Order: sequence, then structure tokens, then C-alpha cells
Amino acid sequence: MNNRIAMFPGSFDPPTNGHLDIIERASLLYEKLYIVLAVNSSKNNLFTPEERLKMLSELCMEVKNAEVVPWTGLTVDFARKYDTGIIIRGVRALTDFAYEFEIAETNKQLCPEVEVLFMPTNPKYFLLRSSMVKEVAMYGSEIKDMLPPMVSELLKKKFSK
Repeated sequence: MNNRIAMFPGSFDPPTNGHLDIIERASLLYEKLYIVLAVNSSKNNLFTPEERLKMLSELCMEVKNAEVVPWTGLTVDFARKYDTGIIIRGVRALTDFAYEFEIAETNKQLCPEVEVLFMPTNPKYFLLRSSMVKEVAMYGSEIKDMLPPMVSELLKKKFSK
């Protein structure tokens, strides 16, 4: 596995300023960064895979060494296919770390040659999670500081229907 190539997997439903912060910081550390859009039909996402792909692609177009790729399989299978040696996981608090640690250990058992890097979230985004943003938007409260403007507008449209 190539340790100069990393991946940042997630459902990105929707992509938040916290996600973008991790993407920008991780892109500075690796030659190539794949933003892996998890497409899981058993998950009840607000945005379709196509909508999330379009948002992420537009938001990341300035990150020259990043590529957004939709993926329906296991994260470690993506790593094998794309010769990716590092999985980046953003963590906000100890509860995130406990959950992410379990996933990292499972991935390590499935693919020992892949390393997981836990990247602490910028303190500005400690409380920011996609599920919370969707709930705030659903009740009509202001979300503009939590999301990129394009995502904020799309989310408001989803709940105005």
C-alpha cells in the first residue's frame, strides 16, 4: 500500500465545514487524497448519492490533489483497489474516538497493511455533526455558519418542500 496516498471516507450527508477542514488539512499531508463517498442503500440519507457527489466535487475542486469517488463496498476494499495506505478519520471528542477506534481495529484486521490516522477536528467544529445540522435546518434555524453556502441553500430547499 502506498503511504503517500490517503483516503477520507464518509457519508457526507451533507458535507459540513468540519468535513472541508479535514479535507483541506489532509490534502497538505499526502500526494493524493481520495474523498470516498460512502453509498450505502441501507442508510437513510437525506441527499441522494448523486447530490452528495455533486456537492463534494464542487466544494473540493480547488483541492488539486483530491478526488471524490463514490464507493459501495468496504473501505479496505477501496484501499486495495486504489493502492491507498492511509485512512483519515476526523474525531471531535472521546465518544467519536471510541466509535472510530472500533472501526479502525476492524479495518486493521481485514487489511493489516492500511494505517488509520485520527485527525482532531478544528475546535470551531467540535459540536458540528451532519445529523445535528439536518435537525437544526428541519426546524428552520440558521445553519449558514455550519455549512458551505451552497450546501446551506440546498439543505434549506430540502426542508422547504
